[in-house]
Amino acid sequence: MMKELFYKLRKYELRIRKAVNTQMQGDFHSVFKGSGLEFDDVRTYQYGDDVRTIDWNVSAKGDGTYIKTFKEEKEQNIFFILDVSGSQYIGNEGQQKIDIAREICGVLTISALKEGSSVGLLCYSNQREKYIKPHKGIKHAVGVIGAMTQLAPKATKTSLRAAIHTSLTILKRKNVVVLISDFVDENYEHDLQALARKHDLIVIQLASRREMQLPNVGIVPLLDKETKETIWVNSSSPIFRNKVTGRFNQKRLELEKMCIQNGANYLFVETEEDYVPKLVRLFRVRNRARKKK
Repeated sequence: MMKELFYKLRKYELRIRKAVNTQMQGDFHSVFKGSGLEFDDVRTYQYGDDVRTIDWNVSAKGDGTYIKTFKEEKEQNIFFILDVSGSQYIGNEGQQKIDIAREICGVLTISALKEGSSVGLLCYSNQREKYIKPHKGIKHAVGVIGAMTQLAPKATKTSLRAAIHTSLTILKRKNVVVLISDFVDENYEHDLQALARKHDLIVIQLASRREMQLPNVGIVPLLDKETKETIWVNSSSPIFRNKVTGRFNQKRLELEKMCIQNGANYLFVETEEDYVPKLVRLFRVRNRARKKK
């Protein structure tokens, strides 16, 4: 299983790089590289400089007015928060949300480590299931991907709030944080905003088509993967099906709006679709944003 997964990830990773190189006319920058600035030095103020960069402490010494200079951060810590709760195990075999989440996480892990970035991982349900400290190297990538594929979560319920709080406690400096989940949870919004303020946040929401559009198959039992409770519903009712679709779309739009308002990148992925083009567009959006800084 591990060998097959690595082969698939390698193929996807090469496809992403080829697409980005083509669409960017060869000007490839990693989605992870140079997403922030770090202090470099000070120099004498010149006409036209941004007054917001004036270093008042140095200037106060009386030798003139100085501004801070910055350089692009060439190395980033990439930290993945992976939702492994019960609701992630919905979908067709091999295309469940957890399968796609692992693939995306694996592809980005390989890409990040090739750029010299450190990668860390937190798998969470409503408790910490697995934590791997950020580190570099292909051996580390094998460990991260192996941990994801071999993990058997102890709990089925979700607590994004607890997962985010744990991440905020663990991460002392600014990271690129990639949060992958279906966001089937409540009362996590305030914590998500805090995560976006402190870190460079990428939110990837996964969903199965059957969650968005309930098929018309009559009266059927629905199993809640997290509570293990079964309820019977009339899937033939247009009112019920429209209610399910409308509720899902509303929640998705609310999450996307929240991300935009808090400066986070948002990506929505259906488990049945080819997610590679969407990842490529994510690269391009982040590159354009960085060039405007």
